[in-house]
Amino acid sequence: MRKQMIEYTSPLDALIALTKQVNTYEIKYQMNSEDFFAQYSQGATSDDEVFVEWAGNYQHYLALHQDIKSKLRDVA
Repeated sequence: MRKQMIEYTSPLDALIALTKQVNTYEIKYQMNSEDFFAQYSQGATSDDEVFVEWAGNYQHYLALHQDIKSKLRDVA
């Protein structure tokens, strides 16, 4: 399956989009992303495509969140 690349105008727009995506998984699977990712990292979940995508989106979310937080501290 071919994935579509989406470009965002800012890191904040990307963070908002990722937040919506991980929230969709959380609602569907009745689990927050932090707990899911801990289980995924320990191999306690299957390697279904949806879980691989969720894990990747969550990692990207964490990286963007940290980057934005760091930049805001630098400005303050």
